[in-house]
Amino acid sequence: MDEEGPSSLTDISMAWVCHNVEVLCVTQEDGSLHFCHCPLFPQELADQLLHKMADEGVLNDRTVGIFQNPEHLRLRRAYIRSSQLSAEAFRLSLCPHKLQELNASHIHSDLTISDVLHSLTSNKLCRQGLQTLLMDGLRLYGEAEEESLQASFSMLRGLKKLSLAWTDLDDRGLEDICAMPMLESLDVSGTNITDLRPLLNCQSRLTSLTAHGLQKLEMPTSSFILVLSKLQLLRHLDISNDRLVMDGDRLVQQLLERPGILPQLVSLDVSGWRGVSDATIQAFVEARPGLRFIGLLATGAGGPELLCGDGNLKVAGESNLTQLCECLRRYSDRESFVREVLAHLYSHTSDMEEPQPHILKLVLAGMRHHTDSLHVQLVASACVFNLTVQELVLGMPLHLLGNVVQQLLTAMKNFPNHEQMQKNCLLTLCSDHILQVVPFDRYEAAKLIMMLLGNREDQTVQRMAVAVVSILVSKLSTEEISELGAEAFIMKQLLSIVQQKASVGVVDSTLKFALSALWNLTDETPTACRHFIQCQGMELYMELLESYYSEASIQQKLLGLLNNIAEVEELRRELMNEDLVEHIVSLLINPVVEVDVSYFAGGILAHLISVRGPAWSLDAELHSTVQEKLHSSVLSWSSPEHVMVSYRTFQPFYPLLHVSQCSGVQLWALWAIQFVCCRNAPQYCNMLQSEGGTDILRVLSSHPDTHSDVKCLTQNILTILERNLHPANSVEDFH
Repeated sequence: MDEEGPSSLTDISMAWVCHNVEVLCVTQEDGSLHFCHCPLFPQELADQLLHKMADEGVLNDRTVGIFQNPEHLRLRRAYIRSSQLSAEAFRLSLCPHKLQELNASHIHSDLTISDVLHSLTSNKLCRQGLQTLLMDGLRLYGEAEEESLQASFSMLRGLKKLSLAWTDLDDRGLEDICAMPMLESLDVSGTNITDLRPLLNCQSRLTSLTAHGLQKLEMPTSSFILVLSKLQLLRHLDISNDRLVMDGDRLVQQLLERPGILPQLVSLDVSGWRGVSDATIQAFVEARPGLRFIGLLATGAGGPELLCGDGNLKVAGESNLTQLCECLRRYSDRESFVREVLAHLYSHTSDMEEPQPHILKLVLAGMRHHTDSLHVQLVASACVFNLTVQELVLGMPLHLLGNVVQQLLTAMKNFPNHEQMQKNCLLTLCSDHILQVVPFDRYEAAKLIMMLLGNREDQTVQRMAVAVVSILVSKLSTEEISELGAEAFIMKQLLSIVQQKASVGVVDSTLKFALSALWNLTDETPTACRHFIQCQGMELYMELLESYYSEASIQQKLLGLLNNIAEVEELRRELMNEDLVEHIVSLLINPVVEVDVSYFAGGILAHLISVRGPAWSLDAELHSTVQEKLHSSVLSWSSPEHVMVSYRTFQPFYPLLHVSQCSGVQLWALWAIQFVCCRNAPQYCNMLQSEGGTDILRVLSSHPDTHSDVKCLTQNILTILERNLHPANSVEDFH
């Protein structure tokens, strides 16, 4: 399936079943679930359902019960990696099946290797038919288990592939494993093994050996090489070192220089052993034309053209971008290797000219495998910035970018106090394309970033965070803004930043973005408006209106928010302050004030003198002045193109268009509607029509008490509506 394309119907269906399994099931006496009605599943679909449940994190002792009936859900390839299963649930639900493959790696419970073996070997069909068994990351025994209770690996007569990486497997366990009659592939990476000589017992069948990171190995180099030389059938050998240390005993050099060793080799991995020479590697490769992969990361080798990685021989190294990508493909689950690769990748991607989505996808995979590693997340986030900077981001698939953004947010959440981590992630997020177009949870992102912002002392981090939040809030739905506005801490954070900037009288992008975020946060959100007032926002904004009188961009944002408050009837009394109203009137009538500032000033005054809401509580003469100036000012606005406004609805305007309102109030609302209808007719004409605004306009236009100026403006809007909603009925004038 194409990762950038839509999900398959099977995958969608499986996901739905996973998240509705409780509804589809009944609970048995032991607490496990059984399907109420279960048809006979095709075997492949049963395997897929189990796999999907594990991936979605819903596989546990209750839900796994649906597989207790092997008549309807028959498993062959059981994938339960990273799930939460007890030994009893595993035995009852999975072991009755004729399993051929089992991936039980990294189970998040007390399930042990011994438990798995006891359960599997209790079923004759599993003893004979199981071919692949993966148990990475499990313990051999539980705390109460006795070693004498250990079931024998050798009882699994048909097993061909076994992986026990990063377990506490010891030499005795290895001896038991090597007695298995069919074993062909073995992974003992990171175990407690000290001696590999038991491998000689299966030299006639072993074709793949992964022995990465065997730090407790005590064999002399000569004995180690002797064992490997006897494994003549080996096609895949991995003896890489996760510590990335100097090969002091020249183990790799001696292995590679030994004549005729490992003639069948297809892939060899010696990454992490520093001090390997290009000449030795090249001679080894040339003597084995069938070799298709060699791992050379952190060895110092990989420079010759033969090892470039572009041909049939794939190379995991650090000499070029191709080798680094191969490393990320091969080593995504090895933290030390991923750290090393990303450090080199950062320099290789610092001046990219073309988008490289395949590299970004590989970096993302590394980040997902090591979410708790600060070093990986730090360097990876820097690489992500290099790969998405400026125009490069436009060439990336949107689905991929969405996944990357979610991973960056996870990194920010996991390392909230690491300044450089926050900075790296915010640098990538500060992209119009990402914030405006890429699909991700903007509500959760805005909330997270505001929580992390706190009292950041780093001005760069603060500026980027506020910028990102400001744009995110502008993209939220009304419902999401209402939810976000209900979070009082966000209002406090933003007001704190505004106060901090205003205290030193600066006008910078951080102040502007914070004011924009507050403006958007209070849009059609009474709860946020109340939080604003409760957090002493009114007092702060009154000071700002005075101190930033000559800054039109600041005045517009201040008045825009006060306009939002004025739309909430029960909050208008908070604006009934004589000094504030007189200041707003001065902004309305001042000829040097830009139209966008006057427009928002007019909106506040229109709501305050509206016949709806609390009665006017200030001087009566001031009330008359507001009525008169509002009417004359609106008629004087001749440059509406300078005003940058948009509306989700016209609902706040309709009460202002009632025939009982004064002409100035009506004119302001009409001017706003006419402006946006002229600017974006299809959107706003349809909005006006669907909300019933057309009927309100017709009533206003035909009423005998309506002022002539109001009638004229109303008729203009109705004409625009007719022209756009019924174009066939409009007459074009060609004269």
